[in-house]
Amino acid sequence: MNLANLTFQSIRFLLVPFALLYGAIVWLRNRLYDNNVLKSTSVNMPIICVGNLSVGGTGKSPMVEYLLRLLKDEVNIATLSRGYKRKTKGYVLANDTTNALEIGDEPMQFHLKFPDVVVAVGESRLEAIPQLLHDRPKTQAIILDDGFQHRAIKAGLNILLTDYSNLFTRDFFLPTGDLRDERSSYKRAEIIVVTKCPAALTEVEQKKIEEEINPLPHQQLFFSTIEYGVPYHILHPQQEYHLHKQLEVLLLTGIANIEPLKEHILSNSYTYERITFSDHHIFSIDDLKEVRKRFSKMDHEAKIIITTEKDAVRLVKFKEELEDLPLFVLPIRHRILFNREEQLKKSVIDFIQQFSKK
Repeated sequence: MNLANLTFQSIRFLLVPFALLYGAIVWLRNRLYDNNVLKSTSVNMPIICVGNLSVGGTGKSPMVEYLLRLLKDEVNIATLSRGYKRKTKGYVLANDTTNALEIGDEPMQFHLKFPDVVVAVGESRLEAIPQLLHDRPKTQAIILDDGFQHRAIKAGLNILLTDYSNLFTRDFFLPTGDLRDERSSYKRAEIIVVTKCPAALTEVEQKKIEEEINPLPHQQLFFSTIEYGVPYHILHPQQEYHLHKQLEVLLLTGIANIEPLKEHILSNSYTYERITFSDHHIFSIDDLKEVRKRFSKMDHEAKIIITTEKDAVRLVKFKEELEDLPLFVLPIRHRILFNREEQLKKSVIDFIQQFSKK
């Protein structure tokens, strides 16, 4: 562990009293919901919630996209997100002129990749759902993006994600750890997915994690890995660039967990440098000047800039400035391990169909 990480961990340890206070508040809130002092409202339609117990980096956006690919040809599906770091307030429905500043980067990503899917944002899901259904009455199911802690709405199917490298079973409350909810809240999920697993995860390792999480009889446990696609130019998606071992990469990111991406770039290029911003960073023209400056100093003959799809929706507004830059977007998606993809698909579709029969 380097000095920076050691210092960071030491500071987190000193914040244990604040973590205990935060945990007590979370515990009290959950008990108020459990005992119906605070009310959870059920909606008369299939609601699928994708969430986690920790802050950021478990792969919620790729999981929402995974579900959209799964369902978009089966039912009229919609997504509802909070729209983190957007410049608007209240309920907003995405349309042809929408940008990331209006609905947030992740919803904008859904809107661009799935233009036929209804994409909406709203801080209060309880208020936003009726407005969404009023605007799009043919909607048959809604995916709540990052809605596991928002217990005012009771989802019919909760999909809980936990990072292979930071399982919720080993974590602690913020700010000492990354938990924003109790570990025991995992019991509210119907499906648990361990994300960002090594592609070669063994059945022995799978069994150990399953024993550690100890899913309840009604819960299904899945394991997924990240699959990276071929990078495409941010302004010209038809222009692709395959990574190779003679390539120097400038990695530009504003995401919560960069480690799997770093490993992928490192194993598929000669070398790389990186410019890292905080999660959901709103890029400025000065940031682009810094990118251009750093890129010009890279002396390798074969060199490109790589960013994520989430970052790309916040960068694409600088069309003129990006036109002459070799800035490529690296797509990712979940792949379910151990040949259980069909089982997950069946569980989600069965939930929607069974709900419709009620």
